[in-house]
Amino acid sequence: MLRRFASYMLLLVLLPVSLGCAAEEKYSAGVHYEVLPQVMRTADPDKIEVNEMFSYHCGHCFNFEAALHPWSQNLGSDVDFQRTPAAWQPSLEVYARAYYTAVMLGVLDKVHEPIFEAIHVRRQPVQTEQALVPFFSAAGVDPVKFSQTFNSFGMTSMVNQGKAKMRGYRTQGTPEMVVNGKYRISAAMAGGFEGMLRVADFLIEKERAARASAVAGK
Repeated sequence: MLRRFASYMLLLVLLPVSLGCAAEEKYSAGVHYEVLPQVMRTADPDKIEVNEMFSYHCGHCFNFEAALHPWSQNLGSDVDFQRTPAAWQPSLEVYARAYYTAVMLGVLDKVHEPIFEAIHVRRQPVQTEQALVPFFSAAGVDPVKFSQTFNSFGMTSMVNQGKAKMRGYRTQGTPEMVVNGKYRISAAMAGGFEGMLRVADFLIEKERAARASAVAGK
């Protein structure tokens, strides 16, 4: 009886370990995601960052948004969701400025989806600063304030920082995700949009475990 009880207790001890190993083997570096050669700085080092690389011009990004938005709304309090607009071509910079302007003016939740829908549902030619004014006016932003922010020195700096971040992330296309400045996820590697989110969940848990281990080791 004692031997059976001891065996049972040993099983309880080893089970989490075996489950952890199984989880570690679920997704593999170099197969389902890429480990970046250099860890990139995150916006908040106290949280696990998830950063989406996207562009309003990108049809795949528009399609991804339907799954990404509800997923991002249910992340833990220890996760910081960020976006980096792609501006690797001069023609895409207007969209990067639109995104950063919305963030700076605190109206991202009011203009993000409408810009996407105008381009990809209604097929409107949203390609200039003037074409963006109605979206911000509808969100309560004065056109002069919008133009000042859109063309500010700080805006140019943010766009350039975004470009540098994209290079550091080794971004191949959009949409892509980077978890905690360490792991790049693409639809091709993860097996589609839902796969990207599953791999992101896996890597978030991986980072949580690493942080817990570091705290326990102190």
